[in-house]
Amino acid sequence: MPKNRRPRAAAAAAFAALSALSLLATACTGGTGSAAADDPGKEVTLTFWHGWSAPGETKAIEDSIARFERAHPNIKVKATGNMTDDKINQALRAGGDKAPDVVSSFTTDSVGKFCNSGAFADLNPFLHKSGVDKAKVFPPTLLEYTQFKGNQCTLPLLSDAYGLVYNKDAFKAAGITEPPKTWSRFVEVAQKLTRAGGDSYEQLGIMPTFHGYETKPVRLAAQWSPTYFGPDGRSNLAGDPAFARMLTAQKDLVAALGGYERLEKYRSTFGDEWSAEHPFHRGKVAMQIDGEWRAAMAKEAGVPFEIGTAPLPVPDEQAADYGKGYLSGTVVGIASGSRKQNAAWELVKYLTTDTEAVVAFANAIHNVPSTLAALESPALEVTPEFRTFIDIARHPKSNTTPAQADGGTYQLTFEEFAYGVEKGAVADIPAGLARTDRQIDTDIAKAR
Repeated sequence: MPKNRRPRAAAAAAFAALSALSLLATACTGGTGSAAADDPGKEVTLTFWHGWSAPGETKAIEDSIARFERAHPNIKVKATGNMTDDKINQALRAGGDKAPDVVSSFTTDSVGKFCNSGAFADLNPFLHKSGVDKAKVFPPTLLEYTQFKGNQCTLPLLSDAYGLVYNKDAFKAAGITEPPKTWSRFVEVAQKLTRAGGDSYEQLGIMPTFHGYETKPVRLAAQWSPTYFGPDGRSNLAGDPAFARMLTAQKDLVAALGGYERLEKYRSTFGDEWSAEHPFHRGKVAMQIDGEWRAAMAKEAGVPFEIGTAPLPVPDEQAADYGKGYLSGTVVGIASGSRKQNAAWELVKYLTTDTEAVVAFANAIHNVPSTLAALESPALEVTPEFRTFIDIARHPKSNTTPAQADGGTYQLTFEEFAYGVEKGAVADIPAGLARTDRQIDTDIAKAR
């Protein structure tokens, strides 16, 4: 993932974006209806909004559009980049000729609200009409985060897989011959790679705190294969032991590496996640929980050491499932207010299901392809470091966070609780998870 593609906002900004989404519920209606009565064979210009902004990224999407226009000479696409969810939401609420027809969002957490509010059209009728069997085109985990209660209001447009990026030279110097596969071994390796420097560190094995870039509770929880909601739709954080076990394991790792305050003091010296000053690039940490883009970015930063990648470790009792990880990605949909939905579907179908288009885009911006065929394509450019993330994406036990009516609010609520656990502010984790469940259920009920 190129550095400008998806900057991580603070929790407050995320809540603001989710709040803006909730307003769509009163401004949009679902379904395709008469809005899908346009003739896709006639001359038409589509408005396509997306979030890519870096020169290489925008060129990649423009190249994809150019290929689409050559195949569909009657359809012109006017693309606008660097569009945030907030800008998209405002335009969809306002409607009219200035609103986009096709929208790509980096915020998979918003899919539940996009579908629930009717902001995006259900794509199931378009898939059926085109004879596209989505179960045979897309990995099941990607379908899980692009739909809500049967409403396939978005489709995957490339994906992200999360694993472990590590400094091979540091491993060799510490006498470590392979990346850790189980959590207990992970703790041992992290300690062995850590060199203290006064009240700070010369090198830290890994930054384990949840404020540390991509080290988020949901990404670690994926290694325990959690179930976020029960059959009744209610929050299941206290009901599934996976959550308490993950939080306890992470808290113990924080303690083993020097404690929360010492780690956070060290983290305050880190550079920007998307710059050459990233602590992994600078040798400040020997291992990094990250996505498929990190190895390429580190090489571009000119790191003086050899880079390795591996899946994240799994709990010792799930050793047989090693190789799995957390998946997310970019989504694309059709605005329910668009009067050009059939033509818009031609663009969405091309970007998401055409193997050549998906592979070319993945190669250009170094993301994991989002279709089963593209994952197997011989045209996919795969380095040894990238292969790890392709394998994570294909692993049958890889998982994601399910879409909900409140978007990603439930994840932020869980994250806030996890912050309290890691710094020692929670005496009873199971009881705290039960309280968090009640808050999540209340928020979702309001969103409905």
